[in-house]
Amino acid sequence: MRGKNLISLILVSILFSSQVIKASSFKDQLEEQDGVKILHLKGSCYEMGYQHGSLLREECRENLRAFLNFAKYFGYSYDDFLKLWRKAEEYIPQEYREEMQGLADGAGVSFDDVAVGNIIVMLIHCSGFAAWGSATIDGKLYQLRSLDFPMFIKDPITGKSIQENSIIIIREPSNGFASLDPSFAGFIGSLGGINENCIAVEVLSSWSDDEQYNGIPMVFRQRMVLDHAASIEDAIDILTSNRTCGWNFIVSDGKIPIGYAVEVTANYSYVGTWNNTIESTYPFWVIDHVVRRTNIFIDSTTASTQRKRYDPRLFPILSLFININPLSWGMVPSSIPWIHYRALSEGIESKLGMLDLNSSMTVARELYQGKIDRFFSLLVELGFYSTLHQWVACPETGDILISFATRDKDAYENPVHHFNLFSLLK
Repeated sequence: MRGKNLISLILVSILFSSQVIKASSFKDQLEEQDGVKILHLKGSCYEMGYQHGSLLREECRENLRAFLNFAKYFGYSYDDFLKLWRKAEEYIPQEYREEMQGLADGAGVSFDDVAVGNIIVMLIHCSGFAAWGSATIDGKLYQLRSLDFPMFIKDPITGKSIQENSIIIIREPSNGFASLDPSFAGFIGSLGGINENCIAVEVLSSWSDDEQYNGIPMVFRQRMVLDHAASIEDAIDILTSNRTCGWNFIVSDGKIPIGYAVEVTANYSYVGTWNNTIESTYPFWVIDHVVRRTNIFIDSTTASTQRKRYDPRLFPILSLFININPLSWGMVPSSIPWIHYRALSEGIESKLGMLDLNSSMTVARELYQGKIDRFFSLLVELGFYSTLHQWVACPETGDILISFATRDKDAYENPVHHFNLFSLLK
């Protein structure tokens, strides 16, 4: 017995030593440029998860606790989200479940904690567009994304907010494509980014009565796009398969170039580029070589699952205070995302033909600074919108401009940083 115990001790020591070597061997995969943390992940999905959890151990723990605390604010418990995870788990590709296990092992938390933290994505607002051809200064495609999410999501133990643990993730999976993903520590899914095949993707919430949880959650479908889409057709197929809840996506291919708006619910979907007749359904309108979305459906079929009256403009000012024409379970008046859509469109049209990285970022910042539309500026002042990060990318060149929120300042108030996917891969 004593011999067996000695052998067991030796095996445990070897295993522990190998983990220490493994953790220390990738310390150079976390760097900082201009105050922005850049996390380089390489290898199998489990290995990438382990690197993520080990290198950002405390940040992962803080964010996972913060997301759970945020859910409690809306009356949901840990078990509520664990039940949602159980419904979706069998549909999520094995590689991402392995990555979540790797993160749990690296950060020293339970798998269930990681699962709950990654399934809590309910109230994303956001706005975004893709512009190319005659809409841009050089014909290249540029895609803008503003992540509109509350700034009060904080770790109840340390008081640290999730935006203080913002990171850029550079992924080089052994079984997929390299990508750049503005994200948060502890998050395995994706809220949008670009990959080495010039594909860009982003998501915007669009509440619907036609929803289910027996499918692949949105954050993992976007991760699949970045990891496995070589073309716009691949990306659209991933986004429209195994659908769950109501979402808008902007997805583009800088190689062609072309961008699409994708609207999905559990049973319906719409895919269209700028000149699709759906895009000009009154009161919405077409902008040449631009697709854009806020938190509202434009296709009549998907829209019917969201609001009783198609026209979202009914008494827009009054709708700020009472629920006229609400959007499904969110009970947000349809006039609010309509005002957002109109303001975004006006900003785009003010730079039409001159859009590039800098001018697109100017549109994003001026929109939320209240310089474009007085009604939308009122919504921002009333606290309907805050931005955790804003980015503009040229998927063809790999260039991206990005600004992050800090503890007390929105992204549009903070400095803009420039990075390049292909340079960071080198």
